[in-house]
Amino acid sequence: MTADPSRASLPRRQLGRFIRRQREENTSLTQAEVASQMQWSHSKYSRLERGEPGKVLDRDLTALGEVLEIPEGKVAAMIDLAHQVAEKTWYNTFDDLIRENFDVYMRLETDAHAMGIYRPDLVPGLLQTAEYARALNRIYFPKDSEEEQDRRIELKLQRQNIITRKKSPIGVDLMLHESALHSMVGDTAIMATQLRHLADISTKPNITIRVLPFKAGFPLGMAVGPFVILDFKPDSKGVAEPTVIYVENFTGDAYLEGESDVDKYRRAFATIQYSALDVVASRSLLRQVARRDS
Repeated sequence: MTADPSRASLPRRQLGRFIRRQREENTSLTQAEVASQMQWSHSKYSRLERGEPGKVLDRDLTALGEVLEIPEGKVAAMIDLAHQVAEKTWYNTFDDLIRENFDVYMRLETDAHAMGIYRPDLVPGLLQTAEYARALNRIYFPKDSEEEQDRRIELKLQRQNIITRKKSPIGVDLMLHESALHSMVGDTAIMATQLRHLADISTKPNITIRVLPFKAGFPLGMAVGPFVILDFKPDSKGVAEPTVIYVENFTGDAYLEGESDVDKYRRAFATIQYSALDVVASRSLLRQVARRDS
């Protein structure tokens, strides 16, 4: 499916959101004042912040970085992201620089209204206990010092505030394959604590956890990797950003916005959901496996 030029693509939206936040956090400038300093029309600058189509040059972003007092490293990342905007594709794989400086997925996650998550392998980061996460990090980041490991855990726990906060927590609907309950991370004590945590947190009104049992086989006729469906709340004008599908893999993460891609993943999620245990049975299974591992 070709991109609809009237709709903001994901990297364009991310670029606009980043620029707006830098203006609001680093300066006291209004949109009109920034536009004046850039010798742009107010409408051109406001379109940029809204993530709407419009050509922007590298030198423009460099100058904008000076006006908005954006650190040099982030200006470089901003320009790199703008290059992806120019590609006009619904599929974007962000390199390490963009993910590090823009925290693309985390920003989407923070702005989301609801998330549908499918994990056939591990407990997703939003629902990991500190020790479960630490056991994985020690393998994935073997050269990290203890201080660096601690910072990673602190970051993850802060990230989880979006689902546990009292005001407007994000809704999470998790489909977890039964294999994740039995694949050892750390030791049996860590696994038991993690599974009890899942069972306990699934009692929150904004969090639903269902387990896809081994006996369900392959509901989609093939193995499917982890993915997240991110939906966004409409603004005051009733306009919501397009749904984004986040597909995680070992070498790079993909972000899909095309209607056909979104429809395909929604159907896949619904099929998995239909084949999964219900909420009560899933919670009972989590507690049962946790007792076995205790």
